[in-house]
Amino acid sequence: MNEQSPVMELSLHIALMSLMAVGGGVVLLGPQVGHYVVEGKQWLNNEQFSAAYAIAQAAPGPNLLFISLVGWLIAGWMGAVFTTLAVLVPSTLLTLTAIRLQARHAGGRLTQALGDAFAPISIGFLAATAWLFTRISNASWHADALTVLAALVLLRTKINPVLLIAAGALAGALGLI
Repeated sequence: MNEQSPVMELSLHIALMSLMAVGGGVVLLGPQVGHYVVEGKQWLNNEQFSAAYAIAQAAPGPNLLFISLVGWLIAGWMGAVFTTLAVLVPSTLLTLTAIRLQARHAGGRLTQALGDAFAPISIGFLAATAWLFTRISNASWHADALTVLAALVLLRTKINPVLLIAAGALAGALGLI
Protein backbone atom coordinates (compact mmCIF):
# COMPACT_ATOMS: atom_id res chain seq x y z
CA MET A 1 0.00 0.00 0.00
CA ASN A 2 1.27 3.45 -0.78
CA GLU A 3 1.27 6.36 1.62
CA GLN A 4 -1.84 7.86 0.01
CA SER A 5 -3.90 4.74 0.65
CA PRO A 6 -7.32 5.47 2.12
CA VAL A 7 -6.96 2.30 4.21
CA MET A 8 -3.93 3.60 6.07
CA GLU A 9 -5.36 7.10 6.42
CA LEU A 10 -8.69 5.80 7.71
CA SER A 11 -7.00 3.27 10.02
CA LEU A 12 -4.82 5.97 11.59
CA HIS A 13 -7.86 8.20 12.10
CA ILE A 14 -9.80 5.34 13.69
CA ALA A 15 -6.85 4.32 15.88
CA LEU A 16 -6.61 7.86 17.28
CA MET A 17 -10.37 8.11 17.80
CA SER A 18 -10.51 4.73 19.51
CA LEU A 19 -8.24 6.06 22.24
CA MET A 20 -10.94 8.60 23.11
CA ALA A 21 -13.90 6.22 22.89
CA VAL A 22 -15.11 6.75 26.44
CA GLY A 23 -18.51 5.18 26.98
CA GLY A 24 -18.20 2.77 24.13
CA GLY A 25 -16.77 3.05 20.67
CA VAL A 26 -20.08 3.47 18.93
CA VAL A 27 -20.93 6.78 20.59
CA LEU A 28 -17.68 8.44 19.56
CA LEU A 29 -16.64 6.53 16.49
CA GLY A 30 -20.07 6.63 14.85
CA PRO A 31 -20.19 10.41 14.43
CA GLN A 32 -16.45 10.85 13.94
CA VAL A 33 -15.99 8.14 11.34
CA GLY A 34 -19.24 9.12 9.64
CA HIS A 35 -18.15 12.74 9.32
CA TYR A 36 -14.67 11.72 8.20
CA VAL A 37 -15.62 9.23 5.47
CA VAL A 38 -18.81 10.95 4.27
CA GLU A 39 -18.26 14.69 4.55
CA GLY A 40 -14.50 14.94 4.93
CA LYS A 41 -13.16 12.43 2.40
CA GLN A 42 -16.34 11.59 0.46
CA TRP A 43 -15.34 7.92 0.30
CA LEU A 44 -18.94 6.94 1.15
CA ASN A 45 -22.29 8.68 0.96
CA ASN A 46 -24.73 9.06 3.88
CA GLU A 47 -26.81 6.08 2.79
CA GLN A 48 -23.82 3.74 2.55
CA PHE A 49 -22.52 4.77 5.96
CA SER A 50 -25.96 4.57 7.59
CA ALA A 51 -26.55 1.14 6.06
CA ALA A 52 -23.20 -0.16 7.33
CA TYR A 53 -23.98 1.18 10.78
CA ALA A 54 -27.50 -0.27 10.81
CA ILE A 55 -26.35 -3.70 9.59
CA ALA A 56 -23.66 -3.87 12.25
CA GLN A 57 -26.11 -2.84 14.98
CA ALA A 58 -28.63 -5.46 13.89
CA ALA A 59 -26.03 -8.24 13.67
CA PRO A 60 -25.07 -10.23 16.75
CA GLY A 61 -21.70 -9.41 18.21
CA PRO A 62 -19.82 -6.23 19.01
CA ASN A 63 -21.38 -2.94 17.95
CA LEU A 64 -18.07 -1.81 16.50
CA LEU A 65 -18.55 -4.12 13.53
CA PHE A 66 -19.61 -1.08 11.54
CA ILE A 67 -15.95 -0.02 11.45
CA SER A 68 -15.08 -3.24 9.63
CA LEU A 69 -17.94 -2.70 7.20
CA VAL A 70 -16.85 0.88 6.51
CA GLY A 71 -13.30 -0.32 5.88
CA TRP A 72 -14.61 -3.04 3.58
CA LEU A 73 -16.80 -0.61 1.62
CA ILE A 74 -13.82 1.70 1.09
CA ALA A 75 -11.04 -0.81 0.39
CA GLY A 76 -12.33 -4.38 0.42
CA TRP A 77 -10.96 -7.06 2.73
CA MET A 78 -7.74 -5.18 3.38
CA GLY A 79 -9.79 -2.20 4.55
CA ALA A 80 -11.88 -4.40 6.83
CA VAL A 81 -8.82 -5.99 8.45
CA PHE A 82 -6.88 -2.77 8.95
CA THR A 83 -9.82 -0.76 10.31
CA THR A 84 -10.79 -3.58 12.66
CA LEU A 85 -7.26 -3.74 14.05
CA ALA A 86 -7.14 0.05 14.27
CA VAL A 87 -10.26 0.18 16.42
CA LEU A 88 -9.35 -2.76 18.65
CA VAL A 89 -5.62 -2.65 19.36
CA PRO A 90 -5.08 0.91 20.72
CA SER A 91 -8.19 0.94 22.90
CA THR A 92 -7.47 -2.56 24.21
CA LEU A 93 -3.95 -1.58 25.21
CA LEU A 94 -5.26 1.60 26.86
CA THR A 95 -7.92 -0.37 28.73
CA LEU A 96 -5.44 -2.94 29.99
CA THR A 97 -3.16 -0.15 31.19
CA ALA A 98 -6.05 1.64 32.92
CA ILE A 99 -7.15 -1.58 34.64
CA ARG A 100 -3.64 -2.15 35.92
CA LEU A 101 -3.42 1.43 37.25
CA GLN A 102 -6.90 1.25 38.78
CA ALA A 103 -6.02 -1.96 40.58
CA ARG A 104 -2.96 -0.31 42.09
CA HIS A 105 -4.85 2.82 43.18
CA ALA A 106 -8.33 1.44 43.92
CA GLY A 107 -10.36 3.69 46.20
CA GLY A 108 -8.20 6.73 45.54
CA ARG A 109 -9.70 10.17 44.97
CA LEU A 110 -8.44 10.38 41.40
CA THR A 111 -9.89 6.97 40.54
CA GLN A 112 -13.27 7.99 41.99
CA ALA A 113 -13.23 11.37 40.20
CA LEU A 114 -12.47 9.76 36.85
CA GLY A 115 -15.26 7.23 37.35
CA ASP A 116 -17.72 10.00 38.18
CA ALA A 117 -16.62 12.08 35.17
CA PHE A 118 -17.09 9.35 32.58
CA ALA A 119 -20.86 8.95 33.06
CA PRO A 120 -21.89 12.43 31.82
CA ILE A 121 -19.27 12.30 29.06
CA SER A 122 -20.72 9.00 27.86
CA ILE A 123 -24.26 10.41 27.90
CA GLY A 124 -23.13 13.43 25.90
CA PHE A 125 -21.42 11.26 23.29
CA LEU A 126 -24.52 9.07 23.03
CA ALA A 127 -26.73 12.13 22.51
CA ALA A 128 -24.34 13.43 19.83
CA THR A 129 -24.46 10.09 18.05
CA ALA A 130 -28.25 10.05 18.13
CA TRP A 131 -28.35 13.59 16.75
CA LEU A 132 -25.92 12.75 13.94
CA PHE A 133 -27.82 9.68 12.80
CA THR A 134 -31.13 11.51 13.04
CA ARG A 135 -29.75 14.29 10.88
CA ILE A 136 -28.27 11.86 8.34
CA SER A 137 -31.20 9.52 7.96
CA ASN A 138 -34.35 11.59 8.54
CA ALA A 139 -35.59 13.07 5.27
CA SER A 140 -38.76 14.77 6.49
CA TRP A 141 -40.49 16.19 9.52
CA HIS A 142 -42.49 12.95 9.68
CA ALA A 143 -39.29 11.01 10.25
CA ASP A 144 -38.18 13.54 12.87
CA ALA A 145 -41.52 13.19 14.67
CA LEU A 146 -41.26 9.40 14.58
CA THR A 147 -37.73 9.60 15.98
CA VAL A 148 -38.82 11.83 18.87
CA LEU A 149 -41.82 9.59 19.56
CA ALA A 150 -39.63 6.46 19.59
CA ALA A 151 -37.14 8.15 21.95
CA LEU A 152 -39.95 9.15 24.33
CA VAL A 153 -41.42 5.65 24.28
CA LEU A 154 -37.98 4.18 25.06
CA LEU A 155 -37.45 6.62 27.92
CA ARG A 156 -40.91 6.14 29.46
CA THR A 157 -41.55 2.42 28.99
CA LYS A 158 -39.75 -0.90 29.03
CA ILE A 159 -40.82 -1.79 25.50
CA ASN A 160 -38.33 -3.80 23.47
CA PRO A 161 -36.51 -1.46 21.03
CA VAL A 162 -36.81 -4.10 18.31
CA LEU A 163 -40.56 -3.45 18.27
CA LEU A 164 -39.92 0.24 17.65
CA ILE A 165 -37.48 -0.59 14.86
CA ALA A 166 -40.14 -2.82 13.30
CA ALA A 167 -42.72 -0.03 13.64
CA GLY A 168 -40.34 2.40 11.94
CA ALA A 169 -39.70 -0.07 9.13
CA LEU A 170 -43.43 -0.56 8.69
CA ALA A 171 -43.99 3.21 8.59
CA GLY A 172 -41.29 3.49 5.93
CA ALA A 173 -42.73 0.63 3.90
CA LEU A 174 -46.17 2.22 3.99
CA GLY A 175 -44.72 5.53 2.83
CA LEU A 176 -45.57 7.38 6.04
CA ILE A 177 -42.03 8.70 6.41
